[in-house]
Amino acid sequence: MGAFKDWLDRSLTAQATLVFLLVIGVTALFRRDEHPVYWVVQGGLYAAVVVTVLAVQRRKVGRAVGTDPRSLAELNRRIRHREVPSEPEEQAVMRRLVTEQLRHMERGGRWLPYWLGFMGLVAVGMLVLGAVTGSLGYPLVFTVGVIGFCFWVLWMRRRSIDRCRHMQSALRGEGERVS
Repeated sequence: MGAFKDWLDRSLTAQATLVFLLVIGVTALFRRDEHPVYWVVQGGLYAAVVVTVLAVQRRKVGRAVGTDPRSLAELNRRIRHREVPSEPEEQAVMRRLVTEQLRHMERGGRWLPYWLGFMGLVAVGMLVLGAVTGSLGYPLVFTVGVIGFCFWVLWMRRRSIDRCRHMQSALRGEGERVS
């Protein structure tokens, strides 16, 4: 499983394939009456949009920290595994990457309560609509899914911040030992 996750992390083609297959599956599940070509076209469109956004984001972060997009995946893997680079050049790039990620998460954290509140309102609205129409099955599943997604976002954000702060302090400690 770890090799699959690493491959998925490094390869935009793997990410595009996964998004393509997921969109086809979800579209086929909810739009059974549509022609399968519609499913494939929609999957291809969504996969192209996701890969374009990911490629632009990787290039932007790579330029900001001074590395190429391919080594960015390796640096992120090291952050997740709490591996401190031994070379001073890699440590400097890692410091810039950790600082950039923390800055990005702090910026996003300002809007997080509003997004979570909006998602909660949508979930409550779906429940109300379900109660009014008399079918609570789908709205209840949707609400549970939204609540689960919100808790997952909060958990992942906290985990990512903890990892970045740990790496920041570890790099600070390594920098003091090297100097």
